[in-house]
Amino acid sequence: MVFSAVDRYITVSGVSWLGWYMRRKLEDSTKDVKAAQHETLMERIKENADTEYGQRFMFKDIKGRDDFIKFHPLTRYPHYEPYIDRMMKGEMNILTKDQPVIFAVTSGTSGKSSVLPMLKKQQGTFFTQGIAIIYDCMRNAFPETGSQQKDMKFFYTPRLRTSECGIPVGPNSSSPANSKRILSMYSTPKAGYDILSEPEALYIHLLFGLKDKNLGIIEANFASLVYSAFRALDTNWDSLVTDIEKGNVSDGIEIEESVRKELNKSLSPDPKRAAELREAREQGVTGLAHRVWPKLNFVMTADSGTFELYGNRLREIYCKGTPIYSPLYAASEGLLGINIWPKERPSRYLLAPRSMFFEFIPVQNCEEEQPKTLFLDEVEVDQVYELVITNASGLYRYRFGDVIKVVGHHNTCPVIEFQYRQGQFLNVRGEKTSENYFYQAVNSAILKSGLNMVDYCCTESLMVDQVSKDKPAAAPCYHVFIELEKDEKVTAKVQIDEELKALSYMYASFRRKGSIGPMKVYVVKPGTFAELRSFMIETTTGSPNQYKVPRVLKKPEAVKFIMDKIDVCLL
Repeated sequence: MVFSAVDRYITVSGVSWLGWYMRRKLEDSTKDVKAAQHETLMERIKENADTEYGQRFMFKDIKGRDDFIKFHPLTRYPHYEPYIDRMMKGEMNILTKDQPVIFAVTSGTSGKSSVLPMLKKQQGTFFTQGIAIIYDCMRNAFPETGSQQKDMKFFYTPRLRTSECGIPVGPNSSSPANSKRILSMYSTPKAGYDILSEPEALYIHLLFGLKDKNLGIIEANFASLVYSAFRALDTNWDSLVTDIEKGNVSDGIEIEESVRKELNKSLSPDPKRAAELREAREQGVTGLAHRVWPKLNFVMTADSGTFELYGNRLREIYCKGTPIYSPLYAASEGLLGINIWPKERPSRYLLAPRSMFFEFIPVQNCEEEQPKTLFLDEVEVDQVYELVITNASGLYRYRFGDVIKVVGHHNTCPVIEFQYRQGQFLNVRGEKTSENYFYQAVNSAILKSGLNMVDYCCTESLMVDQVSKDKPAAAPCYHVFIELEKDEKVTAKVQIDEELKALSYMYASFRRKGSIGPMKVYVVKPGTFAELRSFMIETTTGSPNQYKVPRVLKKPEAVKFIMDKIDVCLL
């Protein structure tokens, strides 16, 4: 225990010092983003000028950003597939001069998964320019955070495979496997990370988190993971408190005996803590986090874009009164932005000018194959853009699908809010209703109805027609699937259709003409979205650490799954 405390102190102190230094470097870079971006781009180009790819696109002739966009087209994933296939077979010097340390597999829960090379250098950038800086930010914003307080982090050991050349293939999101240097900061003993099945691993995370009254931070990649964890906490409450009281892991938890034995070494009977927990739960679940952990400083998790729903539910219920900090804007492609304003809402991110070379496509031009792009120093506040990146791992002028809004500047560097992912929109007549618009419509309708929603998703009638035996409707329409809190009863019409018409002129126009039919809204059975999560993880390449609810279902098997869970049709 003493060694663990010393190890944790050294780790936290080291990361904090590095964060202080890197934050100041970031500040310097934001004062002249044009220069920072030029240096970042030219470093990437020069490093890989002698690769097969660099020779094909004349990297040696590129002297700056204007040459770059002249010699190299905008790209999407299919452009890279042949190169990446060869790299996975062991060919060298293809996209980059250095070999990847992992081939990162994207989640595939919101579309087709991709396999992307990831260099050690880019992983280092994520840590030094991302993780370290947010530690500096959070210690400034929450000075009461102590090096002797542990975090309860919900993350899981992924199942990796190996490419022909021996390099691992699998998810690249934060996991125990790529966080070994900082595992001493977390409440779960190291043996807990040997559990590969998510329900059992989550139980152990919760058990050791509950045991630690002094817990400082609750952490997960996404707010949906924290929300699911609190729902699991509610379900397993009695068993967890009994384990703490008795000082051992319940025999009902199916884990290897060697792991159970190691975990039990970290437990001892604690009836006093069990009594405290029972007293905290007697007051209900609203504000439960603060009563269970009186010294809890904040919850650290992504709560922007599609995760806003879960962030709001956490603020309303389990984590009421506890700040939520959404620290990073990142993807499988690497670090994109940092939230240096931990206490401000909504979450916004300073783009990281030395992590990526950025370009921006005005959203109205997104349908063009090779639209004109703007640079980091050219974007305007209140405008919406598709983001284009050039990273350190061999992706050049890459259109990866994120749409952002510029909401301000920090010095000369843009500050953005995430809007939505391209491809996550509804389109039955060319109207292209975005995920963002649809979320606003659902959220507004639910608030006005007085209902408490657990989750939702939607799809197009064409997808439903593929899996349903019912006769197709005369006009195409949207189908919406909503899960409500247990025992909630619908006593009024849920006016999602009306709310969307008020938000989207295009949708309203098609509805008036009868080209799009009335929206069909269904209430699904309790627990449906937890089951959908398990189903999607099992049937895609995603891992629990990566999973995002697919707001727009595009896969027939997922549509059939949700259709089979319908409890009530409201329209």
